[in-house]
Amino acid sequence: MSTCKDTTGDTWEIYMGADGHRWRRTAANGRIVGAATQGYANLQDCIDNAKRNGMTCEPS
Repeated sequence: MSTCKDTTGDTWEIYMGADGHRWRRTAANGRIVGAATQGYANLQDCIDNAKRNGMTCEPS
């Protein structure tokens, strides 16, 4: 799993789900506030989708 924290304090996670790479956004209070609606076979496609949904940090 790769993670990063953006300037708002939200944590972004890129992880492998049963159907491919997925992302999840967790607010500073611990609540999940966003997630991928599908799995991606290609990791970069998953990261690109997360960026389109507001991710401003680079997962490592």
